[in-house]
Amino acid sequence: MSKLVQAYDLAEYEDFINQEQFAGRPLAEYVAEVQRIYCADKRPWVIGYSGGKDSSAVITLVYLALLGLPPEMRSKDVFIVSSDTLVETPVVVDLIKKTMLQIEAGAKRNGLPITQHAVTPKTNETFWVNLLGKGYPAPTRSFRWCTERMKINPVSDFIKDKVSQFDEVIVVLGSRSSESASRAQVIAKHKIDGSRLARHTTLANAFIYTPIDTWDVEDVWKLLRGAFRYAPEDIDEWESPWGGNNRPLWTLYMDSSAQGECPLVIDESTPSCGNSRFGCWTCTVVTKDKAMESLIKNGEEWMSPLLKYRDLLAFTTDPANKDTYRNYKRRTGKVSYQYAKDGEDRSAERKHVPWPLLAQIPPAVVKRLTGN
Repeated sequence: MSKLVQAYDLAEYEDFINQEQFAGRPLAEYVAEVQRIYCADKRPWVIGYSGGKDSSAVITLVYLALLGLPPEMRSKDVFIVSSDTLVETPVVVDLIKKTMLQIEAGAKRNGLPITQHAVTPKTNETFWVNLLGKGYPAPTRSFRWCTERMKINPVSDFIKDKVSQFDEVIVVLGSRSSESASRAQVIAKHKIDGSRLARHTTLANAFIYTPIDTWDVEDVWKLLRGAFRYAPEDIDEWESPWGGNNRPLWTLYMDSSAQGECPLVIDESTPSCGNSRFGCWTCTVVTKDKAMESLIKNGEEWMSPLLKYRDLLAFTTDPANKDTYRNYKRRTGKVSYQYAKDGEDRSAERKHVPWPLLAQIPPAVVKRLTGN
């Protein structure tokens, strides 16, 4: 049986940590690994928190590992950062805000160097400024202008700021190989030989650590549900080590048909939310927002106007409707033409390529949004 390297403040968790298996290994081995990497140098950690199950599991694992260290070894900062696009699904935003405050309060109570930080896009990069102010069409698979502006840049700026303060940082993510094969391949490509760390794909002096990359979804829920399995019966089995409760997260997944979470997007290799996961309620990259539809069916009827509005935006992206909603002049006054490529059918050509929304569309969309 594997034992913890350090178990300073883990008396009530020790049996669970030593006995429960995750991806064929005792949880103790993962806790010990986190402790070892944390204590190996002075580089602070930035943990990406999306509000979903995987990032919640990573925070739980790191929190347990720090609890196990004696106070004098809890020597460097751990920044938990969440990215709010300002058009996130409201129920997810509420859960994130509540959880972040609970984590920070628990860390203060337990003497852990953990702080929480929320980042948002710059005003000129927000969804509404680009859609209504600049006339951008609603995002599509071929023109997904939102991800970099609203997700990648705010997190990257936060990481860059920490790099400027500390020279190097370690970014801790809840990426799992079974959840995203493409993401796993990218991380593996940048892996440092003989290390559990990988180089960040775009940010110099930032390194990636994925402590639960071998776990499956059952392992994730086991940790979120069972941290108190061996504790007294009067303690809720869903309780987190910082004093929060993971049952609302479980309920959220159940009410949305367990569609999955939108990962914290830190670079373009991270898949953005275009596959019915929790993400922006305005997302038009998908044909239907199945997660929001399921939430409404399971009691969140107040979100129905948001879904109808999203569907209206999606309607404007239909190729059959472009002539109705899009202007053929770009904002610069230029007109673009689309020619068939070599060997391509001439029917692929367009005399004009539609670009921004027609000038009369944004006011109509604003009226529908505000009710005025």
